[in-house]
Amino acid sequence: MGALDPRDRALAMRLVLGTVSAQGELDRAITSHLRARSKLEPLVRDALRVSAFEILYLDTPTQVAVSQGVELVRSVNRRAAGLGNAVLRRIAEEDAAALAEARARVEFGNVTIVDLQRIGALPEWLATRALADLGPEGAVAYARRALAPACASVAANTARRSAEDCAGLLADAGCEPALGPIPGSFILGMPAALAASGLVEACDVLPCDPAAQDVVARLGVEPGMRVLEVGQGRGTKSILMACAGARLTSVEVDAKKSAAAAARMSAAGVADRVMCVCDDGREPTRVDGSFDLVFVDAPCSGTGTLGRHPEIAWSLEEDAIAGLASLQLQILTSSAAFAAPGARLAYSTCSFLRQEDEDVVDAFLASPAGAGFRLASSGRTDLPGVDTDTHFLAVLERAAEAKR
Repeated sequence: MGALDPRDRALAMRLVLGTVSAQGELDRAITSHLRARSKLEPLVRDALRVSAFEILYLDTPTQVAVSQGVELVRSVNRRAAGLGNAVLRRIAEEDAAALAEARARVEFGNVTIVDLQRIGALPEWLATRALADLGPEGAVAYARRALAPACASVAANTARRSAEDCAGLLADAGCEPALGPIPGSFILGMPAALAASGLVEACDVLPCDPAAQDVVARLGVEPGMRVLEVGQGRGTKSILMACAGARLTSVEVDAKKSAAAAARMSAAGVADRVMCVCDDGREPTRVDGSFDLVFVDAPCSGTGTLGRHPEIAWSLEEDAIAGLASLQLQILTSSAAFAAPGARLAYSTCSFLRQEDEDVVDAFLASPAGAGFRLASSGRTDLPGVDTDTHFLAVLERAAEAKR
């Protein structure tokens, strides 16, 4: 895509990511207009998927989208152009109309699983869970966001530069930054300019969804606070907590990720505040002492990040959720033992599913390990005015007289 101008590059990226995210729903539409037991060559199916996504979910005029789609099919198999024309015209006439009707119905509060599937190109099980766990209004908002482009945002690394300096560097690079909903965050009007700026490599700014930044802001990190972070990953939240003055022990089970995070801490200028430890959060053996804040950033389904990870919707199996919830409870239970008397224990996911969120917290509080804790706050991110990922955060407090 390097030869494309920025606008065409953005459209190409939108088509690719959208087609991946909507794959199952696009296949349903395509197959419904084929003869029984018909088989499509993989490249022809791919061309039809891309074109169907443009017809259904983008603002391209229908005639233009169909015409371009036919030419795309022709480019991979000339003999299939007639078939492509017939299928795409049926999708434009029938499926686009059904989608418009679904959107109209939910505007009046008549929310069904089928309509959520169409609007968000979601598998049936995910649409069902969304309606059950988020309620009608929340499920509609989730379905609408499922195919939206990910918010292009960064956080200032204030360990290196002030937020004002970072804003100036972003502007000079042509990124067109606007202040985000979290102090030190920026929404980029021209995100394509970020790659060439060198600001990410220098760790002056940190690519980070506002919802993730909101999680860190809600942790209440204070200067000098001793923090145990379980589930470090790439270490973006580690840097943000270090910028707030915390001293961290950050645990990551994957050795390569832990080593990469340690290198990133050095590049970000916070290596003296963050000790990266490769360990298993289910049964840590390399962590000692107690902490003022224990933050469990749990491995999860990622169902709150479809805009950023479009492959999740149609690759994730519902049966996997129970296993994830069991793992999350194990990690939360073992991590809780490191919370000092009077300390906070925070649990976070980037999933909207109750089974991974409230149910895990409730199970922990009902267990012997949770007997000394109380729930202080709990909820999903809600940042009006900007499309973000969905993160869940529960903050628990340990009784001051609690004993390990």
